[in-house]
Amino acid sequence: MGFVRAVKETTPYDGQKPGTSGLRKKVTVFKQPRYVENFVQATFNALGEKVKGSIIVVSGDGRYFSKDAIQIIIKVAAANGVKQVWIGQNGLLSTPAVSAVIRNRVGPDGEKATGAFILTASHNPGGPHEDFGIKYNTENGGPALESLTDKIFSITKTINEYYIAEGIADVDISECGTSTFSGPDGPFSVVVFDPTEDYVNLMKHIFDFGAIKSLLSRPDFSFCYDALHGVAGIYAQKIFVDELSADPSFLLNCVPKEDFGGGHPDPNLTYAKELVHRMGLGKTDPIEEIPEFGAAADGDADRNMVLGKRFFVTPSDSVAIIAANAVGAIPYFEGGLKGVARSMPTSAALDVVAKALNLKFFEVPTGWKFFGNLMDAGMCSVCGEESFGTGSDHIREKDGIWAVLAWLSILAHRNSQAPSGGKLVTVEDIVRVHWATYGRHFYTRYDYENVDAGAAKELMAYLVSLQSSLSDINRIIKDVNPDVPSVVKGDEFEYKDPVDGSVSKHQGIRFLFEDGSRLVFRLSGTGSEGATIRLYIEQYQSHTSKIGIESQVALAPLVEIALKLSKMEEFTGRSSPTVIT
Repeated sequence: MGFVRAVKETTPYDGQKPGTSGLRKKVTVFKQPRYVENFVQATFNALGEKVKGSIIVVSGDGRYFSKDAIQIIIKVAAANGVKQVWIGQNGLLSTPAVSAVIRNRVGPDGEKATGAFILTASHNPGGPHEDFGIKYNTENGGPALESLTDKIFSITKTINEYYIAEGIADVDISECGTSTFSGPDGPFSVVVFDPTEDYVNLMKHIFDFGAIKSLLSRPDFSFCYDALHGVAGIYAQKIFVDELSADPSFLLNCVPKEDFGGGHPDPNLTYAKELVHRMGLGKTDPIEEIPEFGAAADGDADRNMVLGKRFFVTPSDSVAIIAANAVGAIPYFEGGLKGVARSMPTSAALDVVAKALNLKFFEVPTGWKFFGNLMDAGMCSVCGEESFGTGSDHIREKDGIWAVLAWLSILAHRNSQAPSGGKLVTVEDIVRVHWATYGRHFYTRYDYENVDAGAAKELMAYLVSLQSSLSDINRIIKDVNPDVPSVVKGDEFEYKDPVDGSVSKHQGIRFLFEDGSRLVFRLSGTGSEGATIRLYIEQYQSHTSKIGIESQVALAPLVEIALKLSKMEEFTGRSSPTVIT
């Protein structure tokens, strides 16, 4: 079969700016004529000569419009001189699996992929009237750096033509195999492969599956994994059931659906309602026995939520606990950790572990590409974000199932050290021992979603102006609650990358209190419309008599001050947040 390269005239679309995790818009926006073609062509133009003769990966979380977008990208890739396109069967590959494929899979001549178009809007809803996204990852397996995304955006504003292959019918992506075509640049092929193969092999290299299997076989241990009808479901089946012999009934919502079953595939206490109820954290008691361990994933399986029986593990605590226990519990880290890192809004729980273990520590802006730079330079082994993202240098993306396997490994290790026949060491046990050792960082996040973009910018500008006078800030604080410590510093977080020297400004507005507490305000770049304001509230407590109190009680004074200080309701019209985590 052959094809010809056709040159099509086009006109730019406004707003094709990739955010922290690619271009995200409503499906109705992506379905506009030439919209996908423009963005993909702009990406190829930005990549330049490296496109010719390259291999690219094209897959995603299976959300609505993915299959249509895959066929478009195949044809644009062929016309731009790409040699081969790799696609997970049915167009499915989790975001961490894409990174693993880029880094580990080799072609017939020993070549690796030079990048990937990941079709996902991550934790955002899917369906005909919901969200879609395209993210480009580079040859290291991580998200494109700002230098490339800025270049792509610049091209989208002036693009006047795109290339497309005429003569290629839609490729059947439901069956594994290779389709080959002849074109002006030589042979072009599309390879459809098992989306779980590369990722599962990598996990078996990192973790002791035998130890985890022994834990899962204990009569006093049970767990529940909720994929929220995202792509994580196919990996859960392969790893937990096929490899680790778990009872299939432990899997919840593990059949991927284009609309995520009508739900919101965001693994938090608000949207993972069924899991929260099953783990005993709901408003009503569970009907069945509560599992000892629970976890959930988002749509593209890079985020995770970890729960114990009637117990929530904050993402900030989760990465700190994984780092504190990695050596000894996870074979991959047998030689020690190179360093650890967290995003700026994430609590300082990881900082305390790094100091105690004498590890290199980095505080970076939100966005996994910053971790990737550190990892590529051999400076970081474990990292995480408060937004339910945790990972290590095995790939260059956050990895939800990796985090779950890390927790299961820690549980297996702790229980193997316990007296034979003794009481099960639980998730809550591990967390409380960690708090007793390192102190507790009480932490919460308030999300105000789909706020008017103008109002959001006005609120942020107001906060910046407020920082010019600490006395005014502290006067407001004392009027609200005289017992709350004073703010000693207010700034906008700025990061100079220790690897490439690049500087990232305006990464979040911080108010730092004299007792180590923090308030952070940031505009999120993960939504598809409007603006999302995120408010992060943190308080550190090391006194053993106080680490066990309820988080909401501990943080209540700071919450009141944050809302008063920012004039949140006045600017946004919202009397309460959309989501609290």
